[in-house]
Amino acid sequence: MLETIVAPQEALAAASRELEGASPQQVLRWAAAAYQPGLALACSFGGPSGMVLLDMMMRIDRSVEVFYIDTDFLFPETYRLRDIAAARYGFEPAGYMSLLTPAQQAAAYGDALWARDPDACCALRKVEPNRRALAGKRAWLSGIRRDQSKSRAETPIVQWDGKFGLVKVNPLATWTESQVWQYILDNEVPYNELHDQGYPSIGCTHCTRPVAAGDDPRSGRWQGFDKTECGLHAPDGHDAPEPARAAVGD
Repeated sequence: MLETIVAPQEALAAASRELEGASPQQVLRWAAAAYQPGLALACSFGGPSGMVLLDMMMRIDRSVEVFYIDTDFLFPETYRLRDIAAARYGFEPAGYMSLLTPAQQAAAYGDALWARDPDACCALRKVEPNRRALAGKRAWLSGIRRDQSKSRAETPIVQWDGKFGLVKVNPLATWTESQVWQYILDNEVPYNELHDQGYPSIGCTHCTRPVAAGDDPRSGRWQGFDKTECGLHAPDGHDAPEPARAAVGD
């Protein structure tokens, strides 16, 4: 297992400033040179940004680990895109699942936890598996962008991720939704079929709905709750607390 390297905040902030005007490909090359081996790319096979990063990275360094979080509640279209991408680029995506099966979660926390406490559900099925996915890594690549939501408006290119204890690189932070889709069209990058069915933001089946034209792209996530993030990208100290595990049968 690779040792996690703690980089000074000042050095990361300086690197982020230097890369502010760089293209995503230049950022990816910098990240590969600085942190590989030990660099991982998160791709949900749901959002277009992740597919753009995947396409770019496969042209730069195919040895970077590509992982996704399998919540057990992904859409069939998401699994289909995973398989299409794996065949096209010739890599084996690493899937990380919750330590609890859906049945075990229901037994420990009650049925339909996502409908009562989506933060707790995300902590169990997304945040904890993501922590295992990044264990021993030096840095990870994320597709989040500043234009996606108010909570992401100040996203730096490079940052220290205190939640997971490693460097986080956001090569597409300065890009817009239109730039992402233009890249997909220009390079014939495969994308999730649900985008053509009114789903601009895709997560789990229980917590994702199509949205009307002109609505906030993320308004179809966690409808009925004051929740905009799953916990993976929330600012340090503002992520959902992981619930204490109850004994099965309690």
